[in-house]
Amino acid sequence: MNPASPDRVVHRGGCHCRRVRFEVEAPAHIEALDCNCSICRMTGFLHLIVPAARFRLVSGEDALTEYTFNTGAAKHRFCKVCGVKSFYIPRSHPDGVDVNVRCLDAGTVEALRLVPFDDNDRDAATAAFAHLTHE
Repeated sequence: MNPASPDRVVHRGGCHCRRVRFEVEAPAHIEALDCNCSICRMTGFLHLIVPAARFRLVSGEDALTEYTFNTGAAKHRFCKVCGVKSFYIPRSHPDGVDVNVRCLDAGTVEALRLVPFDDNDRDAATAAFAHLTHE
């Protein structure tokens, strides 16, 4: 991960038991996607999708377990100890990493704006946010 650009900061975060820890380079003013699909709605996941190069798993690789369903494209990664999914590889952006904004440590997020992501029209919603994993 490169040093943060002028419009981005390094956010730190992880799971509840703190075994899984990560860093992600993203704006301090976050636009998070609020998806209405079954798993996101049930878990309250708020999406911050970034290019893979802007994400670094600091610790806890050995504490992660993976869950897939439906197409198997999304790689949902959960802490085996506390059960929290702090990040995963999304179906919509398999070349990026999707961080749960709710799992970021306090102190670096200056503003948060929620943007709806309608899974009922997945193709259109994905196309509208295709730019998220491009540098």
